[in-house]
Amino acid sequence: MRDKVRIRIQAGRGGDGLVSFRREKYVPRGGPDGGDGGRGGNVILVANDKTPSLESIRNNGTYKAGSGQAGGKARRSGRHGGDLLLQVPAGTSVIDSDSGELLGELIEHGDKLIVGNGGQGGRGNCHFATPQN
Repeated sequence: MRDKVRIRIQAGRGGDGLVSFRREKYVPRGGPDGGDGGRGGNVILVANDKTPSLESIRNNGTYKAGSGQAGGKARRSGRHGGDLLLQVPAGTSVIDSDSGELLGELIEHGDKLIVGNGGQGGRGNCHFATPQN
């Protein structure tokens, strides 16, 4: 039975915004129409009464959340990265190993703690359009 575990996490990277310009047959200089990138996924710890110990999350390398996809043409936004949910027993304390500070405690069944925030998606070039340019 494990009561102390050290894990590595990596939140998802936000997707890139796209630089794209409208192209139509009778419009020689179409405006910008690049879409936004999707946001990256979060790493979330969830307290569960049915999880007896921390055995299930030990020595498994790095836990990675999904990354966001890049934006597309015609102002299409990229897909968001999926969140990664790790089940831990209720009563778990989470401590940052670098600084030694307490990040939070998961006391009751269903408590959630975000330990890694995903990246924000990039903005497409349609956001930077002005009436003059």
